Amino acid sequence: MKANCFVILMVEIINFLVLIVCVLVSVAFVTLLERKILGYIQIRKGPNKVGYQGILQPFSDAVKLFTKEQMVPTLSNFMIYYLCPVFSLFISLLVWAVMPYELGLLSFNMSILFFLCCLSVGVYSTMVAGWSSNCKYSLLGSLRSIAQVISYEVSLALILLSFVLLVGGLSLELFSKYQDYIWFIIVSFPLALVWFSSCLAETNRTPFDFSEGESELVSGFNTEYGAGGFALIFMAEYASILFMSMLFVILFLGGGMYSLSLYLKGVSIAFIFIWVRGTLPRFRYDKLMYLAWKSYLPLSINYLIFFLGMKMII
Repeated sequence: MKANCFVILMVEIINFLVLIVCVLVSVAFVTLLERKILGYIQIRKGPNKVGYQGILQPFSDAVKLFTKEQMVPTLSNFMIYYLCPVFSLFISLLVWAVMPYELGLLSFNMSILFFLCCLSVGVYSTMVAGWSSNCKYSLLGSLRSIAQVISYEVSLALILLSFVLLVGGLSLELFSKYQDYIWFIIVSFPLALVWFSSCLAETNRTPFDFSEGESELVSGFNTEYGAGGFALIFMAEYASILFMSMLFVILFLGGGMYSLSLYLKGVSIAFIFIWVRGTLPRFRYDKLMYLAWKSYLPLSINYLIFFLGMKMII
């Protein structure tokens, strides 16, 4: 019995490691996709030198970043400064464990709660990275990012709570079962738009990229990071974009975890992330907070009350 449990555990761990490797390879090629799409949007050539049509560009970027000399600010808190990018990438990869695969590492009924916990803990890596750098620009960038992420987490949690009431559980597997006949995006299209724009704010993407405001904060919370540390922060951001794209598909567009359509929908949502970056200018910061607290929060609460009422009637 113990031998069987050990074998099952090892198989689950191997499956999770394969999933992480696939996510990291996907991150590399999403960066290439983004640079190609931005090249077309801005009517210029994207990466086209390294390999055939620039296909090896992500790997050359990785070699360049991880072989550069790591510069450390003299007055920084070295250990915390060094570990923050690692912790950020760790959280971004750990949250993939909630994907409802049959052979996943964490097949449990509280996956949405686990996702919200990872989302909340991820704030600390940004906060401590800005503080440990001992740079006023990094500290200001981290404070702005914390205020932004916490504000939009409220709306995300309320939207998730609305659908939890609708499906009657905290497992992502229920969302696939309940969308066999009709997608949730048809039932609650405004919530889908709010969720998508909140995901843009959560992942610090244009037009909500205030934690990396080059025009006013040099580079935000990662001002003092370069080489490998910057690469890890960069990878964490794109892993989060991919995860949010997949989560959007599971929540609103249905589809089984083993169907090709799920991954095609996920790539389409990731494309929209990039499309928004090439199209919209950056918000003003007070408008960003106004949008979160005076537009998205009332809408999310109203939908929560509506779903609660419908559940009680049915």
